[in-house]
Amino acid sequence: MHIVFFVMACFCSITSAFAQDPQYSQYYAAPLYLNPAMAGGELTGRIGFNYRNQWPSIDAQFTTFSAYYDTYLPDYNSGVGIMVMQDTEGAAKLRSTTISALYSYELRLGENSYFRPGFQASYIRREIGFYENLVFANQINPSDPFGPILPGTDIPGLGDPVNMLSLSFGGLFFTEDFWIGGSAHHVNTPNQSFLDGVSPLPAKFSLHAGYRISLGEGSMRQDFTHMRKERYLTPTINYKRQGPFEQLDVGAYFYVEPLVFGLWYRGLPYKPVEDQSNRDAIVMMVGVNLLSGLNVGYSFDYTVSQLGIQSGGAHELSVSWTLPNKYQGKPNRRDTILPCPKF
Repeated sequence: MHIVFFVMACFCSITSAFAQDPQYSQYYAAPLYLNPAMAGGELTGRIGFNYRNQWPSIDAQFTTFSAYYDTYLPDYNSGVGIMVMQDTEGAAKLRSTTISALYSYELRLGENSYFRPGFQASYIRREIGFYENLVFANQINPSDPFGPILPGTDIPGLGDPVNMLSLSFGGLFFTEDFWIGGSAHHVNTPNQSFLDGVSPLPAKFSLHAGYRISLGEGSMRQDFTHMRKERYLTPTINYKRQGPFEQLDVGAYFYVEPLVFGLWYRGLPYKPVEDQSNRDAIVMMVGVNLLSGLNVGYSFDYTVSQLGIQSGGAHELSVSWTLPNKYQGKPNRRDTILPCPKF
């Protein structure tokens, strides 16, 4: 009976759960994760790293780390990239490792307007320490329920890592100052169940847009170029939906070369999920874009959900380096740079 109850408890607890992908507050600092159409968007090579620690003050914290490289191939009007990500979720330490290959193709629609379709193929491995991190009914002594935890019954094959292939698509239209894009991840809804049943990973849909508003030039740079400093305001929006969950990020970036400041709100308070208010956080960010191509950003999520700020909020760090353009001095097929902010 213990084994039967144990299996039933496992099945119910896992198949009824709704899985969600990790999220980054600095979503434009994780361009390949946001939309595969952004692969090669810098017209040269780019290396980036992202780290997020959410709710560090409670046991159910989430930590995510990703690294990526992408570049643009002008002879083929194509962008290619590779991304590696590892995410650890909650007290049960559910760990997901993802390796992705990305491709985008650039189409010129007008003098300064372009469209980029993109494709992503990902290998995902998920694992959880069933007997190290979880407690089941057959490990509780009925005569002493608050006493020591009994050893688990190791059933062969139960809780083995899950391996999945995920397919994703995206598209991005942009001009010198405006962009709008969308992506659909896990369109093949791979099975993520740790048991013999079926628990499809829900598809995730995202819509993102922004507009760069020039604020004129500031005082001169303190270098031999005597160039004026750039200043602009960039309102952005990022809507995403996965399974029954929906979320909206809305805010703006303020760029005063070389500093970047960001402030936005995340949530959909008018649309509760399972009778819970769907409001998440106020996000504050500061970053720097150096002429060397190095970009560093830090953001903090001030939690406004029912968890409150006692959860520790969320800390996020992004680092990217845009490599020197090896095609510099050669005729360029386009001069319009993707106007998305670095962060």
